[in-house]
Amino acid sequence: METSPLLGRVHSVETFGSVDGPGIRFLIFLKGCSMRCRYCHNPDTWDPETDDLRTADELLTQAMRYRSYWGREGGITVSGGEALLQIDFLTELFRKAKAKGIHTCLDTSGQPFTRREPFFSKFAELMKYTDLLLFDLKQIDDAKHRELTGRTNRNILDCARYLSDIGKPIWVRHVLVPGVTDNDDDLHALRAFIDTLQNVKRVEVLPYHAMGTYKWEQLGIPYTLKDVSAPSEERVRNAKHILTAPGICPVERGA
Repeated sequence: METSPLLGRVHSVETFGSVDGPGIRFLIFLKGCSMRCRYCHNPDTWDPETDDLRTADELLTQAMRYRSYWGREGGITVSGGEALLQIDFLTELFRKAKAKGIHTCLDTSGQPFTRREPFFSKFAELMKYTDLLLFDLKQIDDAKHRELTGRTNRNILDCARYLSDIGKPIWVRHVLVPGVTDNDDDLHALRAFIDTLQNVKRVEVLPYHAMGTYKWEQLGIPYTLKDVSAPSEERVRNAKHILTAPGICPVERGA
C-alpha cells in the first residue's frame, strides 16, 4: 500500500544565506516553536499552521537550482521556528540531501531534546545525516532561561552533552541582550560549560537587535524588550573575550 509523502510545514526559504553555516546556504525555515523567547525576531514562525506544505523532494529540487553558488563549503541549513518539532520530515530531507552530496546544517535551540523514546532514537537517526549544528545557548542559568524563553534549559544542555559524546560538530550561538544575557557571571558560567564540550568548532556572539518588533505588533503580541537598546561595542567585545578568548579551549572562536 502506497503511503503519502511526508510534508514539511514551511514558513519561508532564502536562497543566498551567508551567516547560517559555512559558505553560501539555501535556508529553509520551518514553522512551529514551543519556546517564547522575548527577543525572537521571527514570532511569525511560532504557530505550526501554514498553507505552505512541501515534500523533501520539492525543497531539494528548488535548492539544487542554486548549488553552483554554494562553493565547496555551502549547502542547506534548516531553521525555524524549531525544526526538531518536525523531526521525521527533517530526517527525510537531510537523508535525501546527503544522498545528493549536500552539506546539511541544522539551526536549533535543542529544546525538544529528550532521551526518552521515541524522540531519542529519531534524533540519533537524524544525526547520521546532519553535518553541523548551529546550537543556540540562550542563557546558562535555568531560572533566567525560563524567564527569557518560558522553558527550562536542562534538556538543552543535555542535548549539547550528547552531541559532544557522539562527536557531532556544533557552532555555539549566544544572543547578547543587555540586562538579560550579558551578565559577566552568567557569561563565565556559559564559557565553563562550553569548555566541557569536545565538539565546539566555533562560538558566535550575536548582538541583540529590535528589527523584528514590527512582527510582534502585527501579531498583537506585547514586546517586553522595547526599551532595550542594542549592546554597546564594549559589551560585545567583553562577551566575545569571555566566550571566545583562546587559551582555555583550543578550537576556532569566530564572530
